[in-house]
Order: sequence, then C-alpha cells, then structure tokens
Amino acid sequence: MKNNFNKLALAAAITAAAFASQAHAGGYQINEQSVSGQGYGHAGRSSNIHDATIVYGNPAGMSFLDRAQVTVGATYLNVNTDISNVQASRFIDSGVATGGAPNGNQIPVGSIPGGNDGDMVPGTPIPFAFYAQPVTDQLAFGFGVYAPFGSKTDYEDDFQGRYFGDYTEVKVVSAQPTVSYRFNDQWSVGAGITYNQVEGELRRQLPSEATFNPANDIDSRVDGDDEAWGYNLGVIYRPMPETTLGLTYRSKVDYTLEGNFSATDPLGNVVRSDSANLDLTTPETVNFSVTQQMSDRLKLMFGASWVRWSQFDQILVTGSQGDTITQEVQNYSNAWAFATGGEYQLTKTLALRAGVTLDMTPTNDEDRSVRIPSDDRRIFSIGAGWSPTPDLTVDVAYSYLTERGTFVEQDRNDLLQGVGGASYSADYKNEAHGFGAQLTYRF
Repeated sequence: MKNNFNKLALAAAITAAAFASQAHAGGYQINEQSVSGQGYGHAGRSSNIHDATIVYGNPAGMSFLDRAQVTVGATYLNVNTDISNVQASRFIDSGVATGGAPNGNQIPVGSIPGGNDGDMVPGTPIPFAFYAQPVTDQLAFGFGVYAPFGSKTDYEDDFQGRYFGDYTEVKVVSAQPTVSYRFNDQWSVGAGITYNQVEGELRRQLPSEATFNPANDIDSRVDGDDEAWGYNLGVIYRPMPETTLGLTYRSKVDYTLEGNFSATDPLGNVVRSDSANLDLTTPETVNFSVTQQMSDRLKLMFGASWVRWSQFDQILVTGSQGDTITQEVQNYSNAWAFATGGEYQLTKTLALRAGVTLDMTPTNDEDRSVRIPSDDRRIFSIGAGWSPTPDLTVDVAYSYLTERGTFVEQDRNDLLQGVGGASYSADYKNEAHGFGAQLTYRF
C-alpha cells in the first residue's frame, strides 16, 4: 500500500511540474514580461524597441536605447473555466466484489462522489522589472527579473477528478544580466545569462475505501525546488530606418528537482513519506518579429515563435534508492504561435495599441489531463502608452484569451491497492482576462 501511494503521488507531481499552466502562452510558458508589448499581442517582441523590457524581448535591442531607463510592471490574470458533460466512475475487481481473490477484471460500481465547480485557477499577478544602461554609443548593459514559466490550479476539495490531480503550484523566477553591442545603424547583437529558480507544491487524492468518500481520502503531495543556468541570444537588423527585424533564441534549462513526498490520512497521520528526484527541462524558444514604421504615427508588427516541446516525450521519476517509480509517455509536439499588431501615435503623449495572437497547444487528445485541460488559444489585446513627460511613460493593456473547447479522459486501475480504480472524463472551456500596468522612467 505504501509503495502504491508513492508511485501515484510522484507520477502526479512530475506531470504537474512539467506541463501545467493557464497563462497567456502554450504549454506552461508565460508571456507576461511586458505590458507595452501586451498591448499589441507581443507581435513585435524581438524587433520593437520601446523600453527596458527589450532586455527580455531581444537583448540586442538595448544598444538602440538612447539613455538609461527602468521599467517595472505586472499583469493580473483572471482565468475562468467551465466543466461540463462529466462522467466519473469508480471500479472494483470483480473477484474482490464477489468475495474472492482479485482476477484483474474491473467492473463499475457507481459514480465518484463530488463536484465540478471549475474556475480552479486563482487570480494571479505576474510581476517583472528591467533596467537598461547605455555604456557607450555602441555598448549597453541590462538586467531583468521576471517569470518565464509557472502555473497554479486549485480544484475544490471534493472535485470528482481529484484522483488525477487537484492542486498544482509551480513557479520559475529568472534573473538575467545582459550585454548588447551595436556595430552600426543596421546591426546589433546581444546575449544574456539567466539564473533560474523553480519550486512547486503538487497534490492529488487517493481513495482509502471502496465508496471513494472524499472525507476519507488520503492526501498525497510533493514539494521540491532546484536552480539552474540558461542563456539567450539576440540579433537585430535594420535594412532601412523604417524596418526592424529581430531574432531571439532562449535556451532550454535542465533542472533536477529534489523534493519530499508525503501521504496523510484525514486524521493527520502520515501513511508514507519519502524523498524523490525528478528531471524537468524547460524548452528552448525561437522568436522572430518585424516592425515596420508605416508613417510618422503608425507602425505595424508581426511575430512568430517556435517552442521545442518535443523534448517532453516521457516522464521519468526516481525514488530515494534510484529506482524507477514511474515512466509515462507524454508525446508533446513542437508548437508555434503567431501574432500581428500595431501602434498608433494619437497625440504627442498618447499611443494606442492592438494585437491578435494565435497560440497552438503542444498537448494531444490522448494524454491531456485535469491538470492541463487546455487547447489552441486566440488572444485579443488592446493597450495604451501615456508619456506626460519625455522621462516618464505609463502603459496599460487588456487581453482576452479564449480557448477552443476541449476534453479530458483519464482512468487508473490501481487506486485501491490494485483492486479498484477510477475514470474521469469531461469537457472543458477556458477563457482568461489579463490586466496589465507598467511604468518606465528614463534617466
């Protein structure tokens, strides 16, 4: 029984750590590192040099800034989820049901008690801060702190899919020193090193008896953390003053999370505790964008991003003795996102922005879980930048994200010490609202 708890909880933990998110990007990636960029859907992420957030967008762009500046801000995400057409069943071995020995044949014995409220993603602010400093006419230095990956989901206590995951919190925070060098008015390059910290707490429930009464469930959870290094590279090319092309590469980052596992009964008694290791790789990303100044007031932007999600072909968790606890196939696919947007300088002090983003999911119908019930996304954004003085700019933005309706279908046959299991299927419809505010001060 203890070994069974160990396997089930750690399998849930690695799945959540690697793949859970409800943010404004595919998989578990977060796009919220710039509110000025959010206003035009991040279409010009690698090419539109507007403020110090270019430290993240494309390190090569810092050398085109004419003076030192600091940019701080945050985006608040409010996610809404509707769950419908739920089927949640419990099973028991037919041999055990008739009073005999297990024979491996599972039969349904009723539904899993509980609810499906949805809206399991709490409102979350995502902050960031960047600083860029010209050193000479050609050389610039910058520094940024931001969240490139992360998620949180928290279902109700009696969620009918609780045996497949009911709580996930994963956070990655990065600090990035960056340098940029401009060869001439056309070409510049940049590079940054990222120091990254990841931590998380992940839970699922396990039934303790055949009725699957949520009041008697075993609470199993894993928490852990790690730190690792990565890097990013960027190049900017201006074939003419009105046209800017940008290309950015962000490296993968390899983590080995060291954590603790515990399974606790409703009375607070620890049924099982152990340590565990799991490998997690955040994938590399390539972003290309172009910014075209159409007139003194209007600029248009287009961007495309590619993420190498195919690195996540399996999940491997090892125990304290180095043994394989679980090995699961995930079959994630590389994914693309495309964005187009524009900015119009309405007055000398006020700029208006708008953009549309199409974000393709790396998940697939067979392996989608209750922890990541997401699909292809469309994001519509508007924003504005107000500069009351040449030294100060205030940016605001709003984004509406809507996902294609999707479904989850999962089952396990070993929840009750190998003699009983459960299945859960449901349709999910997700939408999100992002409210951003940002302040830039130039020295």
